[in-house]
Amino acid sequence: MDVGLKRELEEKVRSGERLTREDGIALYESDDLAWLGGLAHEVRTRKNGDVVHFNVNRHLNMTNVCTASCAYCSFQRKPGEKDAYTMRIEEAVKLAKAMESENLTELHIVNGLHPNLPWRYYPRSLRELKAALPDVSLKAFTATEIHHFETISGLSASEILDELIDAGLESLTGGGAEIFDWEVRQHIVDHRTHWEDWSRIHRLAHEKGLKTPCTMLYGHIEEPRHRVDHVLRLRELQDETGGFQVFIPLRYQHDFVDMKDGKIRNRLQARTQMATGAEALKTFAVSRLLFDNVPHVKVFWVMHGVQTAQLALQHGADDMDGSVVEYKITHDADNFGTPNKLTREDLLELIRDAGFRPVERNTRYEIIREYEGPDPARRDSPQPMRV
Repeated sequence: MDVGLKRELEEKVRSGERLTREDGIALYESDDLAWLGGLAHEVRTRKNGDVVHFNVNRHLNMTNVCTASCAYCSFQRKPGEKDAYTMRIEEAVKLAKAMESENLTELHIVNGLHPNLPWRYYPRSLRELKAALPDVSLKAFTATEIHHFETISGLSASEILDELIDAGLESLTGGGAEIFDWEVRQHIVDHRTHWEDWSRIHRLAHEKGLKTPCTMLYGHIEEPRHRVDHVLRLRELQDETGGFQVFIPLRYQHDFVDMKDGKIRNRLQARTQMATGAEALKTFAVSRLLFDNVPHVKVFWVMHGVQTAQLALQHGADDMDGSVVEYKITHDADNFGTPNKLTREDLLELIRDAGFRPVERNTRYEIIREYEGPDPARRDSPQPMRV
C-alpha cells in the first residue's frame, strides 16, 4: 500500500471518520498485517479497553433434518437418512438440564429447516427449556428459521417473534447471513432467505427490543470486495436500528471427518482452501475498522483454533465465544488443534495468556463478573499490543 494512502486511512480512523467501500477494499489489499492489526487494536481499545468478554454457553441442535442442501454445510440430513435425528422436547430439556451444573448462562439453539415439524414445537420447546432453566438466556433461531416458521405457520414474522419472546426468547442467533452478495450467495445457499428477508427479520427483532448478533461466513469462494459489501450492508442496518451487539466473522470449514456415510455434503471443499490464520486476522482487523457502529467483535474459537483466536484479540476482537461442548453445524473433530470443550477456567487462562483482562457477560452484554488480568509480577506476563 502506498505510504500516502496508509497515512490517509490512519487519519480517518483516528479522527473517527467513517471508512468507505473503497477504503475497505484497500485495507484488504494491504500485506502489512502488523499495521492493520495495530490500527484495528487502537479501535478495539478505544471501545473496550483491555477487556475481553466471554460467556459460558452451550449449543443445542434439536434437529439436523433440513429441506436445504447448502453447498458449505455438512450438518443437514434428509428425512430417513441414517444419522438424521429430531429430539422430542423432553429429550432437549433433559440434555439442557445436564449442562446446568456448569454455571451455564446461555443456551444457543439452531436447527435444520425441518419439513414436517409443526410450528408449535418451537415456542413450546422454548417454554419448557425456560421452565427447566429459568436463569439461562435462550438465544435461538436464525433469521432463516424465522422465515421458515412463516411458511409452516401462516403467521407473520412479527407474530412469530412475539410468541417466541413470550416463550422466553432473548436473542436471535446471527446465522443464515453467510455472504449477502448474490454473485456469491447463489452458489453457496440453498434456501430462500436472502438479504431482504434476513434484514427484515432482524429489523423486526430490533424493533421489539431484542439485541442480536450478526455474522459473516468467509474464506470460501468469496472475494474481499464481497466481505466489504457484506459488512457495509450490516453497518447501514445498524445505523437504522442500533440492534446489533456484536459482529462475528465465521471461518468456513472443510469437514475433514464428516464423511461417515460416504456422502460429501460440503460441496465447496473440493475447490476451496480454508482461510489461513493471517487471512483470518486480516478479516477481523478490516471488519473492526469498517464496522464502526457495533460495539463488539467476537472470535468464535471453535472455527479458528485457540491460538488464532488469541491473536484475533490483538486484531480487533474483544469477545471470545464461550465454552461450547460440541458444535455440529460446520465440523466436529478438527485437524488444527481446537478442543471439544473449554471450561470457564480455560477461557480465563486463554484471555490472560493473550494479555487481557477477562470479563464474564450475559447474552445482553451485561457484566456478570470481572476477573483479575495477567499477573504483572510474572517476567513473561503478556501485554496487549501498544496503542
